Amino acid sequence: MSNLNAKPKALNIVAVSGGLNTPSKTESLIQAIVDELAQATEINLKFVKLSEIGALFGGAIYRNQLPKQVQDDLAAIEAADALIVGTPVYRASFTGLFKHLFDFVEQTALVDVPVLLAATGGSDRHALVLEHQLRPLFSFFQAQTLPIGVYATDLDFTP
Repeated sequence: MSNLNAKPKALNIVAVSGGLNTPSKTESLIQAIVDELAQATEINLKFVKLSEIGALFGGAIYRNQLPKQVQDDLAAIEAADALIVGTPVYRASFTGLFKHLFDFVEQTALVDVPVLLAATGGSDRHALVLEHQLRPLFSFFQAQTLPIGVYATDLDFTP
């Protein structure tokens, strides 16, 4: 017999920021999303920041060339209950290192994993990056991208 009063299991959430700078509007946006989620349910968070690890894997071609920290980050991504991914928009797409990181993710690791897509850009003109760049990338992995993403411009970060 199940215990109806049992506390739900904490969700293992991995947030990935493709922002390359610190501070980063993309990291701030993802943190705001994580904070909202944490108010609704218990989570265990792993925050992967390309601003911290980008220099560690940019020259790698094969996964076995990656340092342990990046391999651990990839293992967390592949084992997540859900992902929150975000990137600044560069030349109408995600950052190159963001794509390079996901090139190392095992092809079937994200099947049916829920993914919230987020992006930041200088203006509303780049908002379609969610639909034309991020959604196809995670569709390749057969992940379950949430139907609504989050896009923020510079104006969203000014008081």
